Amino acid sequence: MSRIMELFTRKNNRVLNVYCTAGFPRLDSTLEVMKALQDGGADIIELGMPYSDPLADGPVIQASSTAALANGMTMATLFGQLATMRVSIGVPVLLMGYMNPVLQYGFEKFCAAAAAVGVDGLILPDLPIYEFETEYGPVIRKYGLDFVFLVTPETSEERVRQVDALSSGFLYAVSSSSTTGKDKDMSEQEAYFARLRAMNLRNPVLVGFGIRDRATFDTAARYANGAIIGTAYIRAIEGAVDIGAATKKFLSGIL
Repeated sequence: MSRIMELFTRKNNRVLNVYCTAGFPRLDSTLEVMKALQDGGADIIELGMPYSDPLADGPVIQASSTAALANGMTMATLFGQLATMRVSIGVPVLLMGYMNPVLQYGFEKFCAAAAAVGVDGLILPDLPIYEFETEYGPVIRKYGLDFVFLVTPETSEERVRQVDALSSGFLYAVSSSSTTGKDKDMSEQEAYFARLRAMNLRNPVLVGFGIRDRATFDTAARYANGAIIGTAYIRAIEGAVDIGAATKKFLSGIL
């Protein structure tokens, strides 16, 4: 049983997945931020791999990605930082990013390196279903990695069921078809969340995009197994003198 499956077996609701950008706010912040998130109560850590053109990300996460690249973050540096991750990090860890830098690194080399350091799964929003099924999915499974697909309010029931069958770990329900970080009225999305719940999907569902405080987290958790927070957390640690204290304060306002 993977760490992600074990988590949802043990805690099937109000699961909190927090996104952070590798190499932000400083190049050597990665493990410090991850440890702070774990200690603060995050159930899953979604570690963003900086990229110059992150299509699904809003300005705050884009800026953190730009800063991380300017700090000197590379794929090789990231895997070097994560080599000792499992000494202190026990929660599930996913790598989130885009295909271009992964392909430049080498897809199988990337999956092998991720598995070797103890990464549990991948979120690659621009990996199409067909390419996943025919080329990349078998490589991902070869290295024992979960793969999380995204769905939106516009995703048809047929496609939701298709990606649910292909996903492992959980399904990422984007609250609306926009970039991350936009303030959204979660109540307007309740029909969408209810529709997903009524489908009795194989995978747990986590809601992302627009989750920023206890109220939005509570709304998402009423309909799904939990939620994903990114932009609000990046804002909380940007410029923080004490990342641990800033993280603890932020998470205490969510959980």
